Amino acid sequence: MLVEAACPHNLHGKYETGEFWTSGQRQANRIHEISYRACFKPQLPGYFIERFTKPADVVYDPFMGRGTTLIEAALRGRTPYGNDLSPLSRVLVEPRINPPSVHQVEARLQQIPWQEFKHHQHDELLVFYHQKTLAQLQGLRLYFGRRQLDKTDAWIQMAAVSRLSGHSPGFFSVYTMPPNQAVSLERQKIINLKRQQKPEYRDVPKLIMKKSKRLLSGSPPRALRTLFLTQRSEHTPQIQDAEVALTVTSPPFLDVVDYRKDNWLRNWFLGAEEQADLSIYRSVPDWEKFTRRTLRELARITKPGGHVAYEVGEVRNGSLNLEEVVAAAADGLPLKVETIYINKQKFTKTANCWGVKNNSQGTNTNRVVLFRRCR
Repeated sequence: MLVEAACPHNLHGKYETGEFWTSGQRQANRIHEISYRACFKPQLPGYFIERFTKPADVVYDPFMGRGTTLIEAALRGRTPYGNDLSPLSRVLVEPRINPPSVHQVEARLQQIPWQEFKHHQHDELLVFYHQKTLAQLQGLRLYFGRRQLDKTDAWIQMAAVSRLSGHSPGFFSVYTMPPNQAVSLERQKIINLKRQQKPEYRDVPKLIMKKSKRLLSGSPPRALRTLFLTQRSEHTPQIQDAEVALTVTSPPFLDVVDYRKDNWLRNWFLGAEEQADLSIYRSVPDWEKFTRRTLRELARITKPGGHVAYEVGEVRNGSLNLEEVVAAAADGLPLKVETIYINKQKFTKTANCWGVKNNSQGTNTNRVVLFRRCR
């Protein structure tokens, strides 16, 4: 049970600005290479894990998304705990901790009766897929629906979800943008017309195997103990009081990402629906209340002297400093602001789809509030 006790939240002198974690684009383990909206680089949680935990400590993320914090924790010998209200998140994260071998994936793909997957429904999806590709995807979808998935099935399902739509022949779809979210059917029709393109056949098992080999090409993450939850961030009774050494997380920002809209195609494949109460907070007061509820639960589960790294990025073109809202949300809680990290780094490759034309334009800025749990 949490006993609230005020910690001071004077932010004067708390700011540190610099490049605290590397700007390198391809320096992390390849197991991280799953597209997902609004995710931070692996180097960010790695920075805090190395400084504030020791082997076997519990590292937690209440908004685990694609699982960057959990995977980085497992790679560094810590115990990964994660939660996300979206069921898609667990599908993407759990198979990549203690994953099967490449040989196991290849053997299972050979056992799947692809030759029986000859018919398709949902003609509206032909704006994305060749009819033979769509038949394979629908057959695979039904195949998973009839099975109790083991870790190899779960891996194949994860790999398939990660390849559903994108901008290169490595994805199942015709050219679309971007790979971390699905455009609408109407938008895809416009893209096809503008590019004068039609979906070509993509070999689903071949592309799953190719992606699997890449993801598993390094040393995969292993963990003796894990916890995966699918519930609200302010209510995680499965986690004991003072069990967590470090939380590294990035919560939903103000009116930035609509996860239900972005993930509609992935959820179709999974036969799942995003939780109806996945919220987009339009006002600062509502976001602050949501943050306070989350921080109160994090204070309960964090051990005395443990830390919470709360990444809030930049919103509204930098006109709103969410770290100030986060600090205010912690008033009365046993969480003390130790440091506010402003991590700035230049882009190391072009990002034309986001309007960044060269290395001199724009920075990739993280704003992280680091709390310490008062004793």
